[in-house]
Amino acid sequence: MIDLYTANTPNGYKISIALEEMELDYNVISIKLDKGEQKLPDFLNINPNGRIPAIVDRDNADFRVFESGAILLYLAEKSGKFYSGDAKQRSVIMQWLMFQMGGLGPMMGQANVFNRYFEEKIPAVIARYQNESRRLLTVLDVQLSKNTYIAGDEYSIADIATWPWARRHEWGGTSISGLVHLQRWMELVGSRAACIKGINIPEQQLQTAAERIKELKNIIVR
Repeated sequence: MIDLYTANTPNGYKISIALEEMELDYNVISIKLDKGEQKLPDFLNINPNGRIPAIVDRDNADFRVFESGAILLYLAEKSGKFYSGDAKQRSVIMQWLMFQMGGLGPMMGQANVFNRYFEEKIPAVIARYQNESRRLLTVLDVQLSKNTYIAGDEYSIADIATWPWARRHEWGGTSISGLVHLQRWMELVGSRAACIKGINIPEQQLQTAAERIKELKNIIVR
């Protein structure tokens, strides 16, 4: 069983989608970001950076993993799915995973923040992040004009990492008009049952972090 500490954000969705795709047993623990639960000492013991998502693999001596890209790699290696046995193809998948982690996610995240959440609207800043988000989505569109999925003809963790961000383009005010290959891919990936379930985790399945920590402590005491 894997404990998934998460919230309803693109980075959080990456891991719930991956766990569904890989058919790994997991328990969802809701971190209330608006209440600052990600900064509480118990969670910082799991992720010193105080961000979601994070996992604890109870089947692997309670091994802890944070950073969504690192979690995807860990789960892919654990399950043997959506990565590759070929060294060159693994590198291709890794390159596009890093493209999302270092480029698309941060740029779209900043576009979201400045476009939606800052009370003071700074047009030059908003335009910068929207334009860079559009540029990166265009890079993906070109790549997808040559491949069914981002890293080639097979679905991989690069797709799992990227789709939750691409689907939220409107939040940052970034248009995907004319990016027909990107749109085709978004629809293709979005039709997967695991993606649908991964972004629609029923609330009744969620535990708060405090509840799960209390439960685990009780297990240890027993």
